Amino acid sequence: MYPFLVTEGERGDVRASPEGPETPAGFAVVTGTAPEALVEACAPALAGLSPERRELFELRLHRWWDDLTDALSTLYGDRATEVAHRVVTQAAAAYAARDPQLHRLDERRILEPDWLQSPVVFGYATYADRFAGTLAAVGEKVDYLRELGVTYLHLMPLLRPRDGDNDGGYAVASYREVRPDLGSIEDLKALSTLLRGQGISLVLDLVLNHVAKEHEWARRARAGEARYRDYFHVYPDRTEPDAFEATLPEVFPDFAPGNFTWDEALGGWVWTTFNEWQWDVNWANPDVFCDYADVIFFLANAGVEVVRLDAIAFTWKRLGTTCQNQPEVHALTQALRAIARIACPAVAFKAEAIVGPRDLVHYLGQGEHHGKVSDLAYHNTLMVQAWSMLATQDVRLAAHALAALPPIPTSATWIAYLRCHDDIGWAIDDGDAAAVGLDGFAHRAFLSDWFIGAFPGSPARGLVFQANAATGDRRISGTAAALAGLDAARDAGDPDGIDRAVSRIILGHALIAGFGGVPVVWSGDELGMANDPHWADEPGHEDDNRWVHRARMDWELAARRHTPGSVESRVFHGIAHLARTRARLPHLHASVASVVLGVWDPGVLVLARRHPTGTMLAVYNVTDSWRPLPGWVLRQERLAEATEALSGARVRIEGDDNAWLAPYAVWWLVDRVPTHA
Repeated sequence: MYPFLVTEGERGDVRASPEGPETPAGFAVVTGTAPEALVEACAPALAGLSPERRELFELRLHRWWDDLTDALSTLYGDRATEVAHRVVTQAAAAYAARDPQLHRLDERRILEPDWLQSPVVFGYATYADRFAGTLAAVGEKVDYLRELGVTYLHLMPLLRPRDGDNDGGYAVASYREVRPDLGSIEDLKALSTLLRGQGISLVLDLVLNHVAKEHEWARRARAGEARYRDYFHVYPDRTEPDAFEATLPEVFPDFAPGNFTWDEALGGWVWTTFNEWQWDVNWANPDVFCDYADVIFFLANAGVEVVRLDAIAFTWKRLGTTCQNQPEVHALTQALRAIARIACPAVAFKAEAIVGPRDLVHYLGQGEHHGKVSDLAYHNTLMVQAWSMLATQDVRLAAHALAALPPIPTSATWIAYLRCHDDIGWAIDDGDAAAVGLDGFAHRAFLSDWFIGAFPGSPARGLVFQANAATGDRRISGTAAALAGLDAARDAGDPDGIDRAVSRIILGHALIAGFGGVPVVWSGDELGMANDPHWADEPGHEDDNRWVHRARMDWELAARRHTPGSVESRVFHGIAHLARTRARLPHLHASVASVVLGVWDPGVLVLARRHPTGTMLAVYNVTDSWRPLPGWVLRQERLAEATEALSGARVRIEGDDNAWLAPYAVWWLVDRVPTHA
């Protein structure tokens, strides 16, 4: 029996503690009980390590043993112990092979478990090839990233995909190879080392729901190997697929209708949620679990610090459901997290679950999985509501929707984003809409019309991506600049329109930077890059207009960020200023929640962050007119003489007892601004 002291936020389900010295306040004792036989089974893999290093592995094994086995029992029942022994011995081998620098990083992360919650963390997401060309070339652009304030770099799928159409890299043919045009695994390791030395954490995707039909597992299944046939959901006829289809939605109804594909070599119907060449894997098979755990170890030892768990909501199948958000998904994540904590605790998990708000919080840990699953999840609601506010110049729906979200564990946090590589689906809850007097269907239709420029007065230039005739839903592609009206204003030579659009872009990024969590900027949006007019010219892109906002970085345009008064300078330095200011504000530590304070003017969103150092009010005028903030609100929050952190100016309450916000103004109000981060 091994007792451990852990913080209350880290402990999850604390076991009965042995008698002993008094436990310090804020800590709990967790007792580990991993079988001695398993410890002995790991000994050969650890034999080359120092006694201290071997003991450290053993301590971690005992610490996370219960989390691992509890989750595996949910997934695999009587086979849980067998699976646990197998995956732990894999973890021991990976641990022994881990670079000393990464072992040191593991210890740093254990001592700083809230590292992703720090206000210093500021993200950027891009495709390596479209940003710089190769992995080595990405390393040559580190100064640019640092100038923007980036400490978290998400490189979109770069593991070797299938040839031809590959869903932007999400149809992976090999998890252990880099796309040849980008470089090699050694190049990836060199880049991660370079980034780490500059204070930037590398983030990569791990596609969990499916592999390309060219992946080794699929090739061996098609060759008749029964072991690998069981890696997939294969049916001899349409009986079971038709039963599942009765409740399954279609992800891409335009170009990939249905969820099953006949494969002649298999002699069966294989589950293909996303495309006929993306085969869903069978997570009910423990071999699949062990192989994916090994992939996580491989990426961790290449220097990856955050693993994005792509399409995780789809991983577990159950007849009569949508096969999304099943309870086993969270047990699966808990098991993967526990084994990663044993082998490589510096690695964090980010759940890519674009689901309804009330389902989403479960990916950060609810109930028995509290504090035991993903460290990060995408705040899709915040993104959708940001664009809704800018279109309507009204905050009431956003205020209600954000206030209605359940709390998340203090040990986890959000990814906050204005744009990403994907389209925008208008995830507006009908109940939220009704609560503020809107019809959900009509509002979603309005947003689609607005952001393609079809609604009178709209300056937006988005494109419709996937229209669902059955539901009326239309998803939207486009850069932040195109959606905010910058493209249209530049084409029209409208200086006032340009000013308004730049203000909208800065406001949107201020909202994500000031909400708490990890704000992530999509590549090109920091320069106000336009929609790519040639998006369909590259082979394989012509049927997917999401490439309109995935343009290759224009480095000549980027150079204009140093031209005073240029759009590129205004947007870039505006966002960089948000990152610098945010890093100095302890109020933005993500363990503190943003709370909707109230709506006194429908054009002004007011969020309060009640940090022990004092309250911060984040105030956003989403309209093109001057709007009031009542003086009594500021006095109530003891901020009547507050400093606006972004400008350094003192707040002014006018004679009418209001503080007045300029069009699209952003105020981060605090008692004082610390001089250092």
